[in-house]
Amino acid sequence: MAKTKELSKDTRKSIVDLHQTGKSESTIGKQLGVKRSTVGAIIRKWKTYKTTDNLPRSGAPRKISSRGVKMIMRTVSKDPRTTRGDLVNDLQRAGTKVTKVTISNTLQRQGIKSRSARRVPLLKPVHVQARLKFAREHMDDTAEDWENVMWSDETKVELFGINSTRRVWRKKNTELHPKNTIPTVKHGGGNIMLWGCFSAKGTGRLIRVKDRMNGAMYREILSQNLLPSVRTLKMKRGWVFQHDNDPKHTARATKEWLRKKHLKVLEWPSQSPDLNYTTGNIYTASVLSVLFLIIPSGKATSLSPFEASEPCLSHLTRYFNNFNKLFCCLRFS
Repeated sequence: MAKTKELSKDTRKSIVDLHQTGKSESTIGKQLGVKRSTVGAIIRKWKTYKTTDNLPRSGAPRKISSRGVKMIMRTVSKDPRTTRGDLVNDLQRAGTKVTKVTISNTLQRQGIKSRSARRVPLLKPVHVQARLKFAREHMDDTAEDWENVMWSDETKVELFGINSTRRVWRKKNTELHPKNTIPTVKHGGGNIMLWGCFSAKGTGRLIRVKDRMNGAMYREILSQNLLPSVRTLKMKRGWVFQHDNDPKHTARATKEWLRKKHLKVLEWPSQSPDLNYTTGNIYTASVLSVLFLIIPSGKATSLSPFEASEPCLSHLTRYFNNFNKLFCCLRFS
C-alpha cells in the first residue's frame, strides 16, 4: 500500500479549530477534503498529547546497551588503534553479538570516526624541552630575520615506495593527540639521496648524492653549492646558515670549515618536526612530479629507481629551482 501524503501543520491546526467549534468529524472531513478516519486520528492525538506535531518514534531497540557503549568508549579512549573486530569480540565475550557496522554507527553517535593516524617525529622529553627553549629564544625574531636564513637538508626519497596507513578512532580536531599519531624516526632506506638549500628569497641548488655521504663529502657539497646559492639569491650581509644535528654536520672538521668561512650557524633542536617534513615534502614533490611527467608509465615499473632517476636529474633540478619565492615565504618566514 502506497504511503499517503502527510497533512500540513496548517491543515492539522484547522481540524482542531473546527472540532473546538463543535463540528463533527465527517463535516470537518468534507470541508477540508480529508478522510474521516484521519480527522479522528488528529483529534485523538490532540486530546491525548495537546499537540498535532509528529511524536518521536521509538524505532528498533539498540543492540548495544548503555553499559556496552561505555565499555567501547573506554577501550578506544585507552587505545585508539583498536579495530572494529577487536570491539566485536569484546562485546561477544560480554554476551552481546553485533556486527562491525553496528560498532561504527555506535562510535559515530559518540562523535568518533575512523581516521588515518598522522605520522609525527618520535619526540622524547629532551627533544620537547630543546624545542621549547629554541622557541623562547627566537620568540621576538622578525620576519626579516627569518628571511635571512639559508635552510638546508638532505633526504632520501622513495620513488615507488608504498606507505602503509593505520587508522584510529578519534574525535574531530584531535589528530595530533599522541594516542592518535604514529611516531616516526629518520632512519630507513630510500631510492635517491638529495641535498638542497633554500631561503625566503627562493631555492638554491639541488644535487643528487650518489655515494655514501661522509664529513669530507658534506664539506665539499657546501663549498661547491652553498656559497654559490647564497650569491645567486643575493642574501643580505650577516645571513645565517641552518642545518640539523647530523654527525657529519656537527663533526669537528665541519665546524672548523664553517668557522674559517665566517658562517653564522643557526642552532637547531634535534628531531625538529617543522623543517624535517617541509624539506622532505619539497624534495618528494619535485622527484615525483618529474618522474610522472617524463617517464612513461609503461617504463616506470621496468626501470630500477636509480636507472629511472638518471635521465631526469636535470629536469628535477630545473623543477626544484622553479619553486617560487611566494612558496618559500609561506613555508619558512
